[in-house]
Amino acid sequence: MNGKSVPSGKHGRSLKSLVGAMEKLAQRKGNTYPRYAAHQWEEMRLAAWRHRQAGRTGQGRVVCRVLGEMPPEADCYQERLELRERLEAAAAGGTAVLGQVVTGMGGVGKTQLAARYARTAGDMGQVDVLLWVTAASHAAVTDAYAGAAAQLLGTSREDPQAASVFLNWLRLAPGAKDGGARPGARWLVVLDDVPHTAAARGLWPPNVPHGQTLVTTRNRHASFLGSGRRRIEIDRFTTEEAVAYLAAKLAGLGRRDDPAQIAGLAEDLGRLPLALSQAVPFMDSRHLDCAAYRKRLANRVKTLTGVLPTDTGLSDDQNKTVAAAWDLSIELADQQPPQGLARPMLHVLSLLDPNGIPAPALTSPPVLAHLAAHRARASETTTHANQLSDDVDDIDDATDALRNLHQFSLIDHDPSTPDRAVRIHQLVQRAVHERLPGDERHHTARTAADALTAAWPEIERDTGLAAAFRANTAVLTRYAEDALYRPATHPVLDRTGTSLGRAGQVAAARDYYQHLTEQTSIHLGKDHPDTLMARHELARWRGEAGDVAGAANAFAEVLEDRVRVLGDDHPDTLAARGNFTYYARGMAGDAAGAAAAFAELLEHQQRVVGSDHPDTLKLRNNLARFRGEAGDAAGAAEMFAELLEDQQRVLGDDDPDTLMTRNNLAYARGMAGDVTGAANAFAELLEDRVRVLGDDHPDTLVARHNLAALRGMAGDAAGAAAAFAELLEDQQRVVGNDHPATLRVRSNLARWRGEAGDAAGAADAFAELLDDYLRVLGDGHPDTLTAWNYLALWRHKSGDAAGAANAYVDLMTAQERVLGDDHPATLKTRHELARWRRETGDDGPGAG
Repeated sequence: MNGKSVPSGKHGRSLKSLVGAMEKLAQRKGNTYPRYAAHQWEEMRLAAWRHRQAGRTGQGRVVCRVLGEMPPEADCYQERLELRERLEAAAAGGTAVLGQVVTGMGGVGKTQLAARYARTAGDMGQVDVLLWVTAASHAAVTDAYAGAAAQLLGTSREDPQAASVFLNWLRLAPGAKDGGARPGARWLVVLDDVPHTAAARGLWPPNVPHGQTLVTTRNRHASFLGSGRRRIEIDRFTTEEAVAYLAAKLAGLGRRDDPAQIAGLAEDLGRLPLALSQAVPFMDSRHLDCAAYRKRLANRVKTLTGVLPTDTGLSDDQNKTVAAAWDLSIELADQQPPQGLARPMLHVLSLLDPNGIPAPALTSPPVLAHLAAHRARASETTTHANQLSDDVDDIDDATDALRNLHQFSLIDHDPSTPDRAVRIHQLVQRAVHERLPGDERHHTARTAADALTAAWPEIERDTGLAAAFRANTAVLTRYAEDALYRPATHPVLDRTGTSLGRAGQVAAARDYYQHLTEQTSIHLGKDHPDTLMARHELARWRGEAGDVAGAANAFAEVLEDRVRVLGDDHPDTLAARGNFTYYARGMAGDAAGAAAAFAELLEHQQRVVGSDHPDTLKLRNNLARFRGEAGDAAGAAEMFAELLEDQQRVLGDDDPDTLMTRNNLAYARGMAGDVTGAANAFAELLEDRVRVLGDDHPDTLVARHNLAALRGMAGDAAGAAAAFAELLEDQQRVVGNDHPATLRVRSNLARWRGEAGDAAGAADAFAELLDDYLRVLGDGHPDTLTAWNYLALWRHKSGDAAGAANAYVDLMTAQERVLGDDHPATLKTRHELARWRRETGDDGPGAG
């Protein structure tokens, strides 16, 4: 731009591309370069073009005739260069794309984008006539065309043929005449906010090389794409666009704010242009900075009317609040067949995860019943009751309701991603569910919870789907937690916590049940069975997370309260007694005491609930396990074999508990000396677990763990180490670095590397592992004590007798505190410590 010429057309686009490429290259190399350089270049080019046009006179000046009421440019208009370039590219160079259909949800800026494109086309001399039509109806379009005919061609506006006269004129080539006084010209017709194709039926501008048609609509129906029209989907601002817009809007009011808070606010409002434009004036009128406004926005007690302007406080010539922006879309979607189902479906969607709702939940029986009930109520008041069926038992009806919502850009529905088939903007959700009456909101929340429970697979083979169900429960809880405790705790809450634990997120499961315990106590009372159940699960996951002593104490308290509230023979009381025994004795190292206690409890359990009750079968599993740990491996194997037959009869071959017993039976056989038979059994079990549970299920990983261990026991230490190394990668990916199962894999990997000949490497690995055990599980956990023992062992085998003795000192101190002075494990450590000290000539305390 040298003052003599201004690049345009093809050359202008090439230069913009060059500037954009330079910007990206500089950013990749970490060099300083102006942000948004390509955008700034485009703005300078347009300003220069307008300046030169303003200085021209006569034939040298291009004048565009603008008809209709084009909306003024919004304050601090944020250029969306990529979208506008897509519009320009489609219209440039005489291509066959003569019509563009800009689609998107209400509030994303379709009208402003169309106005900027049209205004630029006029300023740049690319069109001679520009007609802007607010195309709310067929009558509105007809009237706009009649007005254009009157202004351009002198036709009477009241002439019934005026619109046809205008359409015929659009067909004339530039300069051509057809008996009229005005020759043809280059033109652009903008049909803004078209609700459906019927609004323009018979009124679509012709497809001619000298004309362009630009349509904005919320309607994604394929009928818009006839006659050479192309769809351009417009989404929310990008993060950069949203931040730039907010910063400019605030600066225009003389305000500066923390960039991190500005970015956070942009995300809190979902980067929706309409919401961002209305938030800043609201903040300014109440003297709120971004941090204070974000706090108010996050307060769910506040409705949108408490955080955004009402219709009397709008700026930029806006005529709709955010809360009302989608009313027309909802009404139109609800009118599509099957009539009356889009709105109640949207009610359910408004309480679930905006980032993805599983398809099975939305076609589940609870949702179908909800739609049917809503349709039945509507049929009582509509004058077209004969068009409505009370029955909604067809999944196709529910799917069609979703497609109708998608058609009018209220949701994004992608059946190809069933785990997260529906996505919806969080402000659409809030605008919908905040308007629900209290009773209807409660009912809708329970319906959403019922739908999640009904669709949640009992066996979580698909870990992504399970994560989606948990995320949806979290959002539902945030929006409508009170409803999930009336009249009692909804099963979806317990299902979510259990799913977290089964997925290996034991610390998250513990924290989840801590919250659930607090909420059940508040809503239902401390002695309510649901509160006692939440406390029971909290104790369970506390133990799984490594706090064995804390779990034992918690189970003791739950047991005491269940005896008082429910009685000795209640199944929940028996379950608490079993878990108390598991942690207070079995996990504390008293295998023989645990076996004796489980044997006594088994008689009680069989008398109360019967021999085939699932809880009885689980108790027999624990009895067999601790009998084996107490030294009777053959007896444990025999008990597991008997239990397996009963579980296969009662639960079936593929039940997870049946598969777990097969795991325990194989392990017991290996410990009893049948290593080959155990390895074969684990190999068969692994195939079945992959088939039933999937590759990444924690139980499948356990089967791989045990198979690798038996490989080492069979004499292939190097092969075992390789198998554990491979398993460790998957274990870390699935459950994380700090999961107890991951730590156990690291322990076995270190052990078998040592057995394969790398004693020093094993000692170093156990030293690192012990630090992590102490950090994650504490010095009293059995796995920590085992790692301490292995550290001493491998230090000795690597020739570091002094290091081994030091490790035994630390181990013995922990065992004396946790297990007691006379515990067999403590006595064994004391003996080993004395031996290592004799070898090193150190007769310090603890020797002898």
